[in-house]
Amino acid sequence: MSTKQSQTILILILGALSTISPFSVDMYLPAFPSIAKSLDTTISDVQLSLTSYLIGIAIGQLFYGPLLDRYGRKKPLYAGMVIYVLASLGCAMVESVESLIWMRFLQAIGGCAGMVAAQALVRDLFPVNKIAQAFALLTLVIAVSPMIAPTIGGYLATKMDWHYLFIVLAAITTAILFLSLVYLPDGASPDQQISLKPMEVIRKYIFVLKNKQFLTYILVGGIAGAAPFAYIGGSSDVFINLYGLTETEYGWVFAFLATAMIGSTQLNHLLLRRFRNQQIVITALSYQLVVGAIIFLGIYLDWFNVQMFILSLFVFLTGHGLSIPNAAALSLSPFSQNAGSASAMMGFMRMAMGGLVTGLVSLFHDGTAIPMVLMMFVCILLGLVVLAFYYSKKLFLRKETVRVKTWA
Repeated sequence: MSTKQSQTILILILGALSTISPFSVDMYLPAFPSIAKSLDTTISDVQLSLTSYLIGIAIGQLFYGPLLDRYGRKKPLYAGMVIYVLASLGCAMVESVESLIWMRFLQAIGGCAGMVAAQALVRDLFPVNKIAQAFALLTLVIAVSPMIAPTIGGYLATKMDWHYLFIVLAAITTAILFLSLVYLPDGASPDQQISLKPMEVIRKYIFVLKNKQFLTYILVGGIAGAAPFAYIGGSSDVFINLYGLTETEYGWVFAFLATAMIGSTQLNHLLLRRFRNQQIVITALSYQLVVGAIIFLGIYLDWFNVQMFILSLFVFLTGHGLSIPNAAALSLSPFSQNAGSASAMMGFMRMAMGGLVTGLVSLFHDGTAIPMVLMMFVCILLGLVVLAFYYSKKLFLRKETVRVKTWA
């Protein structure tokens, strides 16, 4: 097998591990109305099961980071996947929305192992100058899941009881676990010197957070990267209840919007030949800010029909495939060691912000699309503010250094 073929297989496996959580988020979105009806609750309460899942991913990643460094990549990964499968079966048996919220939290604790391990393995198995390209290809693989998951979910929601969605998720993850056992390389060796004592773990996270480049880009990736979560959290209610789409139609709309990332990740691969990661991130976020403002005004002033709204969201989401892979590469590039902890902190920030944003969309739910599109715009704006502060401070320090040298 050639090196290129082996790298392709590796990316596909890492992508499959990374799609466990996107599938868990996207596949049951079309079933929100039927879940709410079945559990005798509201859609806004069902949305909290998405929030609890994102919070579970955020918290779980902080634990998996040190475990992946101490025991190697595979053992914690396999343990997490087993937890996920069991929790998915638990979700299929719930009889109340409160039970669903808690089981989704446990499902996330297991499922996030795949996300953290995949990110750390990219850092382990690819040279530094290839990390951004690897993340771009990984994002491309991940981008396929939102095309497939809601379509499958919409079909299953109309053909059978929503409980079977979680049985399908358990089956998919079992298949990914088997492929990982057979084909996945080991990655970094276990480091028995890594302490799992709480204070030592906290010190390690403080250590990676002290790197200014890392801190800046996990904030950018977390805050700006939360914009699609606002869309994910509110889209089923907006399209099904506000615009009157069926579950199946919503699944196809979601799949179409997911293709926005595919073209942009391919474009990112080409842009990296001519431009630096920082340039792409700044340009993509600036572009999303303008488009986000237009979307908000269009909804607020009632300019859009459903077709115009879908197309404007498509244009907005293309920026996500450019900004996030480069922000991730810039976050992890300073670390040849502690990549597991750095990956976990990066994932924590992204999912914590995603959980916060979906919770806010649910909290301010008013029967319109305004809470969703406003949060999308605010996320991009705050991400650019973080970048502006970082680069303005670097410029100030550079000027101060020149002054000192000139004075001397």
